Amino acid sequence: MTQRVELATVMDRLAVDEMVTEYAAAVDDGDWTAYRHLFTADGRADYRSAGGIEGDAGQVAGWLADSLPLFSMRQHLIVNRRVRFGNLDHDTGDTAHVRADYVNPMRFAGGDGASTAPDFVCGGRYSFTFVRTRDGWRLRQVVVEEKWRRLPDPRVVAGSG
Repeated sequence: MTQRVELATVMDRLAVDEMVTEYAAAVDDGDWTAYRHLFTADGRADYRSAGGIEGDAGQVAGWLADSLPLFSMRQHLIVNRRVRFGNLDHDTGDTAHVRADYVNPMRFAGGDGASTAPDFVCGGRYSFTFVRTRDGWRLRQVVVEEKWRRLPDPRVVAGSG
């Protein structure tokens, strides 16, 4: 491998990694315009394993916008990112697949937003599929595989509102 090819691969890896971070920030911040911009025109997301929906990026952004106000704080921690580049139309490096684990603590919205509101925490694995476009790397698909969740004690939730 030449230094030029190695440098290009490193740059692609950094760009794809940045897209994963932008994805987490868009969801945590509730920036649904940024969320939609991360996807290709035919991009899809599948949140069914976490009790959500599967659909195109616009549909899923709408569902997230309606569902996530239940939480006053969201924080995706996406770790153990494994990036693999693939082929599209026989050009090396046109696709990227990222498998990454996540832990997602969220605080239920409660009255005054006090820190005593109960937390909901879940974890699992993301599968991201990216494609290189004229505008840079974009998500073609994201699949959430929730593996666990910890719900607050129902007595605490009942007393937090």
